[in-house]
Amino acid sequence: MQPILRLYEDSLSGGVPPMQLPALARMIFVVHGAATLDGKVLTDGEAWHGSESARLEPGKDGVTLWRFELTAPASNGDPLSGPGVRSCEKLAAVLETIPQGELLLRGDSVGFPPGGCAHLHRHSGPGIRCLLEGGIRIDTHGRSTSYGPGCAWYETGSDPVFAQAAADRPSRFIRVMILPRALTGKSSFQFVNEDDKAKPRVQQYKVFVDAPVARPT
Repeated sequence: MQPILRLYEDSLSGGVPPMQLPALARMIFVVHGAATLDGKVLTDGEAWHGSESARLEPGKDGVTLWRFELTAPASNGDPLSGPGVRSCEKLAAVLETIPQGELLLRGDSVGFPPGGCAHLHRHSGPGIRCLLEGGIRIDTHGRSTSYGPGCAWYETGSDPVFAQAAADRPSRFIRVMILPRALTGKSSFQFVNEDDKAKPRVQQYKVFVDAPVARPT
C-alpha cells in the first residue's frame, strides 16, 4: 500500500488555545490571518514546513490555513477540533505513482497571467493543488474540469495535463508534490510534445520548501 497525501482547511478563531500537531511531514500555508508555528509568526501568503510535532497558535484575529500532510498507508484523517475551530479535509489521495527511492517534499505556488497556460506536460511525482485566486481549467484523462478559489485537485504526475488560466484575471495555486530527492532545487516539469519546448513558459513559481522526507510506513 502507498502513502496518502492529505489537504485540510483549518480556520481558528483568535483566542483559541495553542494546539499540538502530531509528528508528520507537512507544509502549512496561511491563506488569511496570522499564526505562530513553533515560534515563527506567519501571515498571509507565507508557509511553514516540518516533520516533527509542532505547536500551532492563531493570531489575535484568527487564521485560515491549508495544511498538507504526508501520512502512512490506510491512515485515518486528522481534522483539528475544539471550540472556535473549523477543520475539514479538502482532498486525500493515495500516491500510487510515488517515486521509488529517497523522497522530496516540494511546496510551492504557481502563478499565471490572465489567459496564461501550461502546455501539455507531466511531473516527476504526484501532488495536490489548491487554487488561491483566479480560475483554472485542467485537461487530463480526456476530461476538462474548471476550478475556482478554494478548490483542490490531484495530479498523478505521470498523466499528461494541460492547464488554462482564466482570461480576465491572474490565477495562482498552492501545490505540494512528492518527488525524487535528486530533484532538489530542480524543475519537475516535463513537456509531452517536443514542439512545445520552444514556446514561452509564462508560469511564475515561488518555492516554499524543498525538504527531504521519509517514506511513511
